[in-house]
Amino acid sequence: MTNWRAVLIGALVGIVAGLFAFALPVVGHVGAGLIGGFAAGYVAGGGLLSGAWHGLLAGALGGLLLAVIAGLLVAVVGLTIGGPVGALGGLGVFAIIALIAFLLAVDSAIGGALGGLLD
Repeated sequence: MTNWRAVLIGALVGIVAGLFAFALPVVGHVGAGLIGGFAAGYVAGGGLLSGAWHGLLAGALGGLLLAVIAGLLVAVVGLTIGGPVGALGGLGVFAIIALIAFLLAVDSAIGGALGGLLD
């Protein structure tokens, strides 16, 4: 059974760590995913598979939240500059960022597995 509290904590930790990750672009974002996944797996406990599952969900949720925010920002800017057609750019940005976020949730699953083992 999914511990949504653990997933939310992991997602928030991953987002906050991701804000600091801009200092080291690639390594920092992978590390942020590992840290967020670790937090989710540690809070959820239950071993390797449970930790990996909660870490994966935390990484995907955090990435999806960022995709929604970025999509809305691009839609507002597009609406301001290009009218209704310009607002459609937000959908494209959302789709691309959501896909990347789900792919990058794998590092959160690895961190979650480690956190689940240590609990």
